[in-house]
Amino acid sequence: MPLNPQITNLVIILGMMQVSKKIPFEDPQVLMAVRALYIVSNLIIIALNFYMTRVINTKRDMTTLKYVEPAPMGSSEEPKLITTTVHSYDLQQLRSGWKGLLMGVGMMGVMHLYMKYTNPLLIQSIIPLKGAFESNLVKVHLFGQPAIGDLKRPWKAAGGMMGMGGGGDAKADKKSIEEAEKAGRGGAKEE
Repeated sequence: MPLNPQITNLVIILGMMQVSKKIPFEDPQVLMAVRALYIVSNLIIIALNFYMTRVINTKRDMTTLKYVEPAPMGSSEEPKLITTTVHSYDLQQLRSGWKGLLMGVGMMGVMHLYMKYTNPLLIQSIIPLKGAFESNLVKVHLFGQPAIGDLKRPWKAAGGMMGMGGGGDAKADKKSIEEAEKAGRGGAKEE
């Protein structure tokens, strides 16, 4: 049975924190090597995202996908019905991956360049790369795993800190979709 990605992330973070205590970041050559590792890690993720875009656009799976998107946590909105295609859904998931990458690089830039923290560079060289290769898009499109079971779209939202994610997972079961259609919630077609 494979380990939960959040557990392995925690183990990596704790291990790398111990390792980073022993690394002499005061040495300019060591600091430059760690910076280079961080940059190479992000370049690999960027290349992977460009490749995934090419693969998704080549496959261009126009199969209709209907699901009920949960209301944002803490809002009084009702869940809405989304009708899209597998192609559009995958591109939307890829866009959210790009946003996550840019947010991480931005936060790391502030922490390292402005606040002068160096230890997170090492951890952030590994965790985002691991996350990119564990993503459902990569499993389906790069590794060729069939989109069944946990890989069936819509994908479960990755839980945040300690599994506390947003307002829940999108529902694609027939009952939820019929209820949303009857209630007239959404039905917005995403292209």
